[in-house]
Amino acid sequence: MNKTHKGTVLIIEDEAGFQLIYRGVLENEGYEVLGAQSGEKGLELAIEKKPDIILLDLILPGLSGYEVLEKIRTNKTTKDIPVIVFSIMGEHEKIKKALELGANYYRVKGINSPKEILGQIQAILEKSPSK
Repeated sequence: MNKTHKGTVLIIEDEAGFQLIYRGVLENEGYEVLGAQSGEKGLELAIEKKPDIILLDLILPGLSGYEVLEKIRTNKTTKDIPVIVFSIMGEHEKIKKALELGANYYRVKGINSPKEILGQIQAILEKSPSK
């Protein structure tokens, strides 16, 4: 079965295990996956590569996920890229802050499976005018 390129996903996540799991699920579905293990590197890749969607953890070395999100939203190159925050933090105020800063969606690790997040990515990219 020949899988077509469905889009590019940037995963900004410092835990190698999560990077590996999500990379595997996404690549298996035909997505190109870029990975960054720090906020600075993630922001750099977002600006340089302009991925179709970003999966962003909040707890990162260097710039926090919130700081990365703010910088993504204020940069003319990246401001319109959909961002799904995925974090172990499920407190209402953390979710509210991420959404106020411009996250399109917020998913809690451990509650939402990689397959559920894949489904969300597919739904967002299908609605995207560039596709």
